Amino acid sequence: MRKADLFASLVVFLVALPLCVGVAIASGVPAELGLVTGIVGGLVAGMLPGSSLQVSGPAAGLTVLVYEAVQAYGVRVLGVLVLAAGLVQLGLGALRLGRWFRAVSVAVVQGMLAGIGLVLIAGQVYAMGDATAPSGGLGKIAGLGSLAGAADPVALAIGGATVAVLLLWPRWRRGARVVPAPLLAVALASAVTGAFDLAVRRVEVRGLLDAVRPPSLTDLGRLTEVGVIGTVLAFALIASAESLFSAAAVDRLHRGPRTDYDRELIAQGAGNAVCGMLGALPMTAVIVRSAANVQAGARTKVSRVLHGVWLLLFTAVVPAVLGLIPVAALAGLLVHAGCKLVPVREVRTLWRGHRGEMVVLVVTAVSIVAGNLFEGVLVGLALAVAKTAWDISHVHVETEDRGAAGMVVRVVGNATFLRLPKLLDALEALPHDRDVRLELGGLRHVDHACAAALEGWAAGRDHERVATSSSTT
Repeated sequence: MRKADLFASLVVFLVALPLCVGVAIASGVPAELGLVTGIVGGLVAGMLPGSSLQVSGPAAGLTVLVYEAVQAYGVRVLGVLVLAAGLVQLGLGALRLGRWFRAVSVAVVQGMLAGIGLVLIAGQVYAMGDATAPSGGLGKIAGLGSLAGAADPVALAIGGATVAVLLLWPRWRRGARVVPAPLLAVALASAVTGAFDLAVRRVEVRGLLDAVRPPSLTDLGRLTEVGVIGTVLAFALIASAESLFSAAAVDRLHRGPRTDYDRELIAQGAGNAVCGMLGALPMTAVIVRSAANVQAGARTKVSRVLHGVWLLLFTAVVPAVLGLIPVAALAGLLVHAGCKLVPVREVRTLWRGHRGEMVVLVVTAVSIVAGNLFEGVLVGLALAVAKTAWDISHVHVETEDRGAAGMVVRVVGNATFLRLPKLLDALEALPHDRDVRLELGGLRHVDHACAAALEGWAAGRDHERVATSSSTT
């Protein structure tokens, strides 16, 4: 074992610990289940081939979807959802479909993250003030105006101070390398809360054995429900996309072996299958922990496996420490994480050069906020496909006047029904008193609608010419 891997594993453990707990609380499940997912991410996914330096665990990106699922089906069914999603991921990996996730529109992914971030921020602001959040993304945003009167000022101060530490501490790079900002922020909040015995809501500790509930046969029977199947697919596809996009980002941070996307998808599927059997949260690769792993000097997968070992030891030896953590501090941690999910820089870049992509991003984010995560992603994908179809269906009409010999009209590009009105307008604007020769050799593609329209136009021109000749005679 290299010393660099040992040190990196401790850094990742310190980063992962508060995030595992915070994601679990925000998802509406016991804090211990977040730690279980982190442990499985290290010990199971960490041992399997795929990406050597990527670290897996519960992710803020799935918090909104998990919370909706728990509210709809209950905590007991969560294990079934995660288990089935893991099996779907295993199947996708075995079919070597992992690389195809790179074909998903980046605007859709960024819109998905932006929508998740906005809903996460809106929901966790209430938790920062120990207040109850309204249901639905729009309800949370609409209720922010009345939050000031309902929030506990002490809890709100703790949450705000947590966000301040998360923003300011990384500026001292030397200190941030020794003590990660998330750990310091939560530790300080817990120390102040305990020292002054502040009356704020704290994490409830149930014990690992009480929190872990493997799914029963009755729970497995819920897989016949259409809504459950849709949620499973959403878990599998979104977790896979987030993990594989994270892998691509991590590959840019180091010079070691590149990620095998199909094997990484299998590793994620195996980890989620185990999480499901334990009734825990779904896991994905997490860019925050992965980046911390690389920056701490990790060289092999040993670091990510050891981080799972440290989480296991913490959960087994000192679980009561969780009861000292104020919920407001964890909410502040997730508000900070939610802000990072909103791609502000990417929006500026798209606005300058690719406004169509920006429309896809914004529509996806708004659909998630107004509806739910699964529906928002479907809307985004449909819009991205429609935009691509529109972009590639460029067609234009070129005319050449040859005097007494008439006109030559060339149709060039891709003639699809999306551009049919433009094509017909250009052809129908041609002079009716000239002979026209239509050349279609420049078309790369003609769909049935355009082919029929072109035949109809040509037949109409012939009919007009015959009618004109007859009247002249």
